[in-house]
Parts: sequence; structure tokens; C-alpha cells
Amino acid sequence: MRIGEIRTLSGPNIYNHKPVLVMKLFLDDLTETESYEIPGFIDRLLALLPGLRTHHCAKGRPGGFIERLYGGTYFGHIVEHVALELTEMAGVPAFFGKTLYADGPGLYDVVVEYRAEQTTRYLLQTAVELVDSLVSGKPFPLEERILEAKQIAAKTELGPSTRAIVDAAERRGIPWSRLNYGSLIQLGYGKHRKYVQATISDHTCAIGVDIAGDKSLTKNLLEQACIPVPRGRIVRKPQEAIDFLVNVGKPVVVKPLNGCQGKGVSLNLTTPSEVRYAFQIAVEYSSDVMVEEFLLGKNYRVLVINGHVTAVSERIPAHVVGDGKHTVAELIELTNLDPLRGDDHEKPLTRIVIDPILIAYLRKRGRNLNDIPDSGEVVYLRESANLSTGGIARDVTDKIHPDVAMLCERAARTVGLDICGVDLVLPDIAEPLEWGRGGVIEVNAAPGIRMHHYPSEGQSRNVAEAIVEMMYPAGSPSRIPIISVTGTNGKTTTTRMIGHILAATGKTIGMTTTDGIFINGRCIMKGDTTGPISAKAVLSDTLVEAAVLETARGGIVRSGLGYDWSDVGVITNIQPDHIGQDGIEQLEDILHIKSLVAERVREGGTLVLNADDERLAGLMTIPRLRKVKKNVVYFSLQPDHPLIKRYLAANGTAFFLKNDWIVEAKGQTENKIVHTCDIPITMGGTAEFHIANALAAIAACRGYGMTRERIASAISTFRSDWHNPGRTNLFQVANGYVMVDYGHNPDSFAAVSKMASLWEGRRVTGIVGVPGDRDNSVVELAARVAAKGFGRLIVKEDKDLRGRLRGEVANIMYKAIRDEVPNRECKIILDECEALSQAVREMQPGEIIVIFYEKLEPVMKVLALYGAVSVWTVEGILPRLSLAKM
Repeated sequence: MRIGEIRTLSGPNIYNHKPVLVMKLFLDDLTETESYEIPGFIDRLLALLPGLRTHHCAKGRPGGFIERLYGGTYFGHIVEHVALELTEMAGVPAFFGKTLYADGPGLYDVVVEYRAEQTTRYLLQTAVELVDSLVSGKPFPLEERILEAKQIAAKTELGPSTRAIVDAAERRGIPWSRLNYGSLIQLGYGKHRKYVQATISDHTCAIGVDIAGDKSLTKNLLEQACIPVPRGRIVRKPQEAIDFLVNVGKPVVVKPLNGCQGKGVSLNLTTPSEVRYAFQIAVEYSSDVMVEEFLLGKNYRVLVINGHVTAVSERIPAHVVGDGKHTVAELIELTNLDPLRGDDHEKPLTRIVIDPILIAYLRKRGRNLNDIPDSGEVVYLRESANLSTGGIARDVTDKIHPDVAMLCERAARTVGLDICGVDLVLPDIAEPLEWGRGGVIEVNAAPGIRMHHYPSEGQSRNVAEAIVEMMYPAGSPSRIPIISVTGTNGKTTTTRMIGHILAATGKTIGMTTTDGIFINGRCIMKGDTTGPISAKAVLSDTLVEAAVLETARGGIVRSGLGYDWSDVGVITNIQPDHIGQDGIEQLEDILHIKSLVAERVREGGTLVLNADDERLAGLMTIPRLRKVKKNVVYFSLQPDHPLIKRYLAANGTAFFLKNDWIVEAKGQTENKIVHTCDIPITMGGTAEFHIANALAAIAACRGYGMTRERIASAISTFRSDWHNPGRTNLFQVANGYVMVDYGHNPDSFAAVSKMASLWEGRRVTGIVGVPGDRDNSVVELAARVAAKGFGRLIVKEDKDLRGRLRGEVANIMYKAIRDEVPNRECKIILDECEALSQAVREMQPGEIIVIFYEKLEPVMKVLALYGAVSVWTVEGILPRLSLAKM
């Protein structure tokens, strides 16, 4: 077997609403081979992975997969279940898997949900290697691979502090996304977007972080604020540290000036030799070393969030408990087997590391690693109580004396930190601090919170909720309105129209379209930006107050959605396009993909559907689309559409065309919104497809909450040339006209040619082409529609052949045109710019040339050469362009 690629779908997707990985798997020699056909394979598989016996599979009960194995199943399906089992063994369990036929024999898409992306990716690859090994009867190093997977998870997954914050955000319904393989997290959307990295929020003052990182400066500021701190000084030579020891006449602490997590810290040093040795350790972390007096007492961490004490822990140094049998070194090893302990901050507790400081501490206590402590004897391994060095925590939040709490809050304010860890040494935190009997030894930015969430003793404190509450106080929003638009035709125009209408409210609108990303009407990126990356770019911009997202098939299939829930979803229509791409074989496949937009409309949101499309008219009969209760609104060009009449009778809401007015109806109440002739893009009401787009846009904006009057006013200023470039843009050229449109499928050809049929007494030439990645049936159908719709045809071809030979698509179209209308004037000019130039040179008086372009910019350059003038309203050219409808 071979692996082609593994794609990440990080948002809701067509397989699952949770993130998944999709692995392209080539079975090669195992193509159409079933599980029972490999002698001994099933027995070897179950011996290695007995947990597979509990897998349900399609049977819906434990043991279902085993029945499939013995009854015969293909190896793509086996790889899926092996991967799921491996995630369980590695501690990152996934519960959803699916195996689908892909584009050819022996080619599958293996889909697996993930909690840990990099680990699950590794386990998918491991699953393929494991199955291959068992097929050939070779041994497989399973334990080694599971250990490697756990190590990958430890390095790449969110630590306890960040995970706690993310979980707290999820409970509040706040959207979040991970921005790197570290701990940088985005919370919220648009203007409500905030960042948090570990326990540094985007409220955290950078100056405060710098101050906390400079232990000397912190000490000086605390002293100025009358907060007790140990005496100390910065030294660069070991003798300077020794001199300080002699001068204070008390035990001292030696630590790196800019250290963290207790690294390089030595405490309770009483002799010059101890100080010298400690200096050598500290200088490995910082050229500047802090030496200060050692305070006697218990070690506490007080967490201050938004100016208030939130949690308090007593920190107990790393230690082991003797059993009369094992050495200190062996006891450390046994202690580290605790599943709650991991490397660094990956788990609630940290493994105890044997390092020079630990060895020096034992030596000072007259012990060594080979000693065997008595049963029940507690052997401390460090003076430092940091969890990062293997210590544990006891919750004492309820015991802190009010005076001590006020002292810690003042310390946080002095340094300027919104999330602050204040380290204290006191005889007892339940008593007020007496001057000279303790003090603040450190103030920490980005304090770890795992000790508060997972104390070894005492009550767990959900401080992550306090952090989220600080960033998003109760009742404050974390989201912006999102309108998601999909469909086959009209989605770009509908998206632009909605964005234009919403902009009339004065809010900053972020918009993604086939032609680019727009923020407040300004293009920040050109190109086809209808996928999740573009959506995330809009939703991460803090200027954006509402988002209108064109959401295309390709992005959904390849990467899922770029948001979790929308407030309004729009599906314009489902037409035969993209057949033959991404496993799409029929219209139902397109419907399944695009219906994800409908499925992810939030509870209470609005779903806008085209009643004139029979597939969309019946969409809400699909059970999965009814799981989340939403307001469904239909639109139609037919006022007497049966579905509309039934829906209104049930007190539903619909928008329809009636006597050239766009009307909103709720039950039996009707309200006119705007006359089609007042919408410039409808070409005096002849562009029926743009009327449909206007209906969809108006319905979406009403779902958003705009008034009918404001919508009517805004849509009447939506100009084709300014606001909808490349979509039915009309230009006067020489003694005729050129219309520029992006249509490239049968339905778009039919819609434009139907409009052209209303233009009396004019020759209409269509310059047509279809992208090469469409199925031949779509190419032929488009050509037949064009043959019936245009009086004269020029067949061109895209420069991007998409896997076809040059001229292949054009010849298929030419033949279909000849078969459909044998006497239709038709020729092939492959280059679309040359086709347009020749058509203009041959133009008859009053002729209209419609070009369905691949790239807009080259076409516009050709028109400029011929002095084209934009015509954005038909009113000014009525004497020259007679409209049958008017």
C-alpha cells in the first residue's frame, strides 16, 4: 500500500463536524483483496490489536468490525479501524472514521477524526505500515511506535494551562482556533477577536511582562511600593556572590536574573563552596546572576487575575517516599511513572529530573541517589518548590488572609500584569504578614495554572474560566454576524450584493469572493478566495463587524469550513457543474457538499433557500438538517409557487417576484420592498437570474435584521460596473455592445441567453467555453444550451487546460453545437482575447457580443483598446437597446 497525501480539514466538513484528516490510500497489490483471503492475517491482527474486537463498525454494536473482518472487507477499511485503535492506545482517542472509494480501483480516502493533529497524522501512516507488515507476516514494533506517538503528542499538543483556557472558552460558546504548534490561540471573531498565549492575554501589558522578566527591577519596584522582598544584588562573578553571603550573614538564594520555571535556582546556601557551585549553575542560564537572602517559611503561589486573587497553592518541593527496598534513584523512577507526570508542562505534574542541583541538595542533606530510605520516610529532593522541577501543589485558596491577598494584588498592580503569579514565602498564609518574617520572592508573567486546576491535595480551582471571563465579561459578545453564501451560480453576485447592503449600515464588512478578499470595500487580496483560509483572514481582522463569505465547493471538499456557525446561510441553486471533480458524479453529490452551509446555520439563525430549485425545495426533508432549529426562508421568481403557497399557509416567510416587485410575505401579509427596474443590475428587469440573486440577498439581509426600507435604498445603488465587476457588465463598443460574464456552465449560458432573447432585433454572439476539468457530459450540455440560446457562436478555450489537450474541449463543444443546431453559425478561436477582438471587428450595428471569460483583466484590456464605455443602467440607452419586456 502507498499513501498519496494526508489533508487536514480543521473546520466542520462533509464527513464530520469535528476536525478530520483525510488520507489518500493506494492499495496497489491489495486492490479488491478481502481480509479473509490473506492466510493468518486476521489472527495476527487481533493478536497485536485485541482492542479491535470492541469496534462497532456499520453494525452499530461491539464486535461489528470483527464480523466484517471474517466476512470479508477491503484493506482501506481495515487501515481506518487500525488507525482508530492506535489513537486510543496513544492517549489521543478518535471516535469517528470513514473509508470511501476515491477516483479509481484500489484508491480510497481514509477519514479519521483527530484531537491531536500531528499525532494522528503519524498514526495514520503507522496504521498503513502495520497492516502491510501483518499481510506479509513480518513483526511490527508496536510499542516503539506508540511511544513515538506519545512523544509527538507531548511536543505538539496544547499543554494543561492552554487546554484549560480553550475548554473554558468552548463552554462559553466562544470560537477558538490554534495559530501555531505552540500555545498561541485566537478567541472570538472579527472585532471581538482576542489572542491568548499560555496565560498571556492580549490585555497583558508588554511592559509588565518585561518588568517581571527582570528580577532586579521587579524587586526595586516592589520595595518602592512598600512590599516586603528579600535583600539582594546582581553579580557577575562568584566571589561577589560569596561576599554577599558574608555580608548578610544568612542563608542565600542564587538564581539567573532572567530565569523561569525554577531553572538554575539554588536555595538555602550557607557556605562559600555552595554559593560558588550554585553560581556556576545559574550562569549557564544568564550572564547576570541574582543573589539574595533566603526566606524561611512555606512556599506559596498566589494567582491574581484582573486585579483579584483567584487561587492560592502551597507548593511542596519534589520528594519521594521510601519503601525500605528501593534507592532514591529508583524511587524517582517509580514516581515518574505516574501518568499525571510528563515532560515540561505537557501534563498536570512534571517528571523529576536528576540534575546537579538535585544532587547538590542531597549531598547537603548527607544523602545520595544510592541511599535506600526507610519505609514511609519522606526524602526531599530540592529546596525549590516549583512544579516545573517536580514539585506538587496543595490548594489553600480559602485560607489566605485578607491582608496577604491585598498585598499580592498590590504586587500585581505594581508590576502591571493582568494575569500574575505572585510567589511568597511565609510562615503561614492564613496569618497576616509580619515585616521581616517573609515576603514576595518573585512576580511572574504567564504563570502556569495547572497547579490550580490539578492540585495534588485540595479543591480544584477553575482559573481558566476567570481568565476567559476577564477577556469576555459575562454578556459581552465574542462573535460577529456571519452570512455564508454557496450554490452553483450567482453566489459571487449575491455575496457582493449582501456586502453592499450591509455596508449601508455603516459597519465595516469583511467579504470573501471568487475575485478576492475585501475589508470595508478595499481589496486586500486578489484571486479565488472562497475557501476556509480566506474566511479565517476576514474573521481574524479586528476591524470587521460583520462577515459575508462566499463559500465554494472546492474549499469545503478540500479543507472544510473556515467558521463554526453562521447566522445566515444562503444556497442560490444546485446545477450540473463540477461533475467529474473531487469524486462528484451527480447533482446529489454537489447538494451534499453545499448543504454543509445549511447544516452549520446556528440555532435561531436564518437559512435562505431557492424554492425554484427542486433539490433545494426538498432540502429540509433531510434529517441531519433539522437537528439544529433554524428559521427557513424560501425565495422564488414565481409568486404562485406551490411550495411558497404551502409555506405561507403555515405562517412561514418567503420572498418572491410579483408584478415586477420583490415582495416579502409572512403568512398572508405581503410587503413590497423594491421594484426590479430600480435595481440597476437587473438590466431593467430583463436579467431574471439577477432578480433571483437580489431575492436571495434581500432575504439574507432581512435575516440579518435590516429594515425593508434600508435594504431597498441600498440595493438601488448596486451598480454592475462598480460593485459587481465581471458579472453581466455591459459596455458600448463601436456601433454595438459587449457583455462580460463569468458563466461557465449550462445554467449560466441558459440564463444569459434568456435575457438576450428579450433584446429585440439584434444579433447576439456568444463567446463560450467550459473549464477542462468538467465531465464531457457537462461540456456537451453547455454547448447544446449555447447553440439554442445565441444566434452566433465562437468557441474559445481556457489557457488553463486542467489536464486536457489543447483544443480538446473546444472540439467537443463545436461538435455538440453542430449536432444541436446544424445551421448555427459557429467557429473555433481558442484564445479568448483573440476571439473577442475578431468578434468586435466583425460586429454588426447594434450587435451584442457576450463573452464568458476565464480571466477578466486581459478581456478588459481588449475592450479598452476598442474604446469601450461602461453602461451601468439601461435607462440611458433605451433608444438604442430595445427591451421586449418594457
